[in-house]
Amino acid sequence: MFKKFFNLFKKINHSKSDDFDKIKKEKIISKIEDFTGLKPSKEEYFLKAFTHRSFLELARENIKSNERLEFLGDSILGKITAEYLFHYFPDADEGFLTKTRSQIVNKNSLEIIGFNLNLQDLIFLNTKYLTTEKKKIGNVVADCLEALIGAIYLEFGEKAAKKFVEDFIVIPQIKNGDIKDDKNYKGQLLEYSHANRLNQPVYKVIDQSGPQHNKIYKIKVEVDENIFGIGTGPNKKTAEQEAAKLALSLINESKKKNDIE
Repeated sequence: MFKKFFNLFKKINHSKSDDFDKIKKEKIISKIEDFTGLKPSKEEYFLKAFTHRSFLELARENIKSNERLEFLGDSILGKITAEYLFHYFPDADEGFLTKTRSQIVNKNSLEIIGFNLNLQDLIFLNTKYLTTEKKKIGNVVADCLEALIGAIYLEFGEKAAKKFVEDFIVIPQIKNGDIKDDKNYKGQLLEYSHANRLNQPVYKVIDQSGPQHNKIYKIKVEVDENIFGIGTGPNKKTAEQEAAKLALSLINESKKKNDIE
């Protein structure tokens, strides 16, 4: 009697699970159509994009997780973002472009975007190992977004993937003011020095004036004989940033001069 009841209970729960999966699958495909304006012919790409590896233990079908799609999507996201920034900031140097791309594609940014797109409601996962709390599922959502990019690329091609990345990831962050000018001039100068195999910047206090409570510092930075800058400020940190900023300005002027010649 108990065995009969158990089998009936198991059958009912499987039926409910199948119905739930079917509803979620339909929502995923509908979501893809909303994102791209296109109807998928290979739904398996997108179902896989929303399948976390923890779900494999529950699945009765032979399915795979979204990890491979995540790998592909990550590469595509970086390429599309880099190309967009290259054209959007025509006068920006390599350091700024690299930092900006990193800011746009990092996990924190993708997590926020993924939640804004409500991807968390569509992910197949095992709640035995993962809680659905927003604070604890962030990485899963970010990974799903990257996998989704990979799926769009495979199903619809690079043009559709580019449009999705620009419309939902890159442009919103730029328009919302999330991308700001890099004010860490010391960091930029250090990166430039390393990238061009130059000496590390050296900062020296060349003068300080004023009373103890209101001093003015003058600091010089030197990278080599041709790259230097002098900055002033109410403290050493401010003066060093100003000196690095002037050194970078000198570098940019030298680049423009060489380009003209």
